[in-house]
Amino acid sequence: MNPLRDAAPPAVILVDDEPSVLLSSRMILNSAGLANVQTVADSRELLPTLQEREAAVVVLDLFMPYLSGTQLLPEIIRDYPDLPVIVMTASQEVETAVRCMKEGAFDYLVKPVEESRFISSVRRAMELRSLRQQVGALKRYLITDQLEHGEAFSAIVTVSRRMRNLFQYMEAVAETGEPVLISGETGTGKELLAEAMHKLSNRSGPFVTVNVAGLDDALFSDTLFGHRKGAFSGADSHREGMVAQAAGGTLFLDEIGDLKLPSQVKLLRLLQERQYYPLGSDVAKICDVRIVCATNQNLQACMSQNKFRADLFFRLSVHQVEVPPLRRRKEDIPALLEHFIQAAATSLEKKAPAAPPELERLLENYHFPGNIRELRAMVFDAVARHQAGSVLSVKGFRKFIKAQRQDSPTVPDTQQVVISDGRFPTLKEAEQLHIEEALLRAGGNQGTAATLLGISRPALNRRLSRMKGKGSDSE
Repeated sequence: MNPLRDAAPPAVILVDDEPSVLLSSRMILNSAGLANVQTVADSRELLPTLQEREAAVVVLDLFMPYLSGTQLLPEIIRDYPDLPVIVMTASQEVETAVRCMKEGAFDYLVKPVEESRFISSVRRAMELRSLRQQVGALKRYLITDQLEHGEAFSAIVTVSRRMRNLFQYMEAVAETGEPVLISGETGTGKELLAEAMHKLSNRSGPFVTVNVAGLDDALFSDTLFGHRKGAFSGADSHREGMVAQAAGGTLFLDEIGDLKLPSQVKLLRLLQERQYYPLGSDVAKICDVRIVCATNQNLQACMSQNKFRADLFFRLSVHQVEVPPLRRRKEDIPALLEHFIQAAATSLEKKAPAAPPELERLLENYHFPGNIRELRAMVFDAVARHQAGSVLSVKGFRKFIKAQRQDSPTVPDTQQVVISDGRFPTLKEAEQLHIEEALLRAGGNQGTAATLLGISRPALNRRLSRMKGKGSDSE
């Protein structure tokens, strides 16, 4: 890396062939407290400038001699994906604006632009870059500074403090040999955590997975303990069970909450006696496995309903790992989004498109009932559909989320509508507050706000027009 690039603080770089525009734009930003501004009048100098020093934001004109902004924009997005680019040009053509946004521009400003609009756009772009840098720094900090064996968690994409604390707990209990119960909603990555626990345990044997959901008692016994030839009709040969296959390693029992009561008795005996009998055999075999279980159910509630044995629960839950759902660690969404885009592009042998800023806002305001697995499915589908351009389309995500909201209309909200005088809001007031909250969460993006509200953008525009009309009438 060029040392000069690290020597100076990141600058707002203005690129325009008109000296008067560069001067006025620089003065506007300086007056707003943004002192570190660099101007580039020759578009051919922009890319070398970006190589020499770190930029916070690029404000780019489109129509310039030598290299046009339309040529530079995709190159900047490709080589500096975390660098926001604001297009500021005299063109008022809708097609031009749409093309720039699809290419990855953070904002599109038409000259002459209002000072407040210009300053606001630059500040928001700088905030976005800062957030992206924080995500990267937290990710590096998580792996290198806080964990003794960060490599064990390398398959888990996260920057969450909750997850970091969870990893530290797992490191502390990894080598005890006692059972571990991992609980969490569907799609939160419980199996990845079980694999990490196995890596941390330093057990030399393999990691073996069994999904016990749907197994009746006979099939459960045969799956775990194996059988001898002639043990039952069709048992034509000897077969080792999963306990034997996992010898010296870890046996991961997924969906443990669905285990039938007779099978729960056998699992309890295995944990207590550390030995078992293959079907058709009267010779006990030693059990040398670490038992790790996972469930998406509340086992204590199952105990109160007599669906799960209390003694087995206390045996399995010596160490408990509770995985937070994605909606409680939304700081992971940008990193997961980038990870899945790259993974999907590699799998589909495509060039990885960039994620537009509005996509992150849209996803951060979605409740994700399917958690990380649902996000992965959304991203893989979007990348598979992606045809042209360097920026991933938001359309498919909006359609999917809208359908999910229609299927699950009652989604718990963390916010509460409040009227300043303490009275109960009228329906009209509640609608207005709801729309304002959606626009706030969407960062002012009406398309994203419409998706959050479960309505079309034209429908939102009509409601906004009515709200503005009422506001002017009251003045």
